[in-house]
Amino acid sequence: MQRLAVYCGSSMGNDPYFAELANQLGERMAERGIDLVYGGGKLGLMGVIADTVLANGGKVYGVIPEILRNHEVAHPDLTELHIVDGMHERKAKMTELTDAFVAIPGGIGTLDELFEAWTWNALGYHAKPFGLLNINGYWDNLTAFLDNVAGHGFMSEARRQQLLISDNMDDILDQLAAKATGQQGKVTW
Repeated sequence: MQRLAVYCGSSMGNDPYFAELANQLGERMAERGIDLVYGGGKLGLMGVIADTVLANGGKVYGVIPEILRNHEVAHPDLTELHIVDGMHERKAKMTELTDAFVAIPGGIGTLDELFEAWTWNALGYHAKPFGLLNINGYWDNLTAFLDNVAGHGFMSEARRQQLLISDNMDDILDQLAAKATGQQGKVTW
């Protein structure tokens, strides 16, 4: 796994640990030689992880829609910043640039991006793995809901198991890397 798309908040949230988590993940990615693909902003957890990867010698690829360029205040110091027309193009470009996806704490944008990556996988547009870094139980309610969806027959158990989940940073990176092997370039539109 050479590049990892990280979905996360454009705000800091109300727990200082969220920023520390983004910082730790950025450090770990740089240590492992994994470049960051993300939404291109410099605010919130997005900015923290981008700054950390850059400060530790990693490469950062941002993708931001023109309309959000000033709203999210596009990060000025990235390896590459791709300006796109809209959110659909943002998600498509991020999918093209990455080998895998992971979500850390964030809001509806984070959920939208994660679920679209999962849906595109289910439809065969790509075969890249995706997961949740579930630190301090942040995603517990979501995973319980997904178990409920599968339990009611609206998702197969195999599909449910595609979402990799761990409360350990090294473990989720290892799981994603293992599943990403051989998946690069398998994006169809």
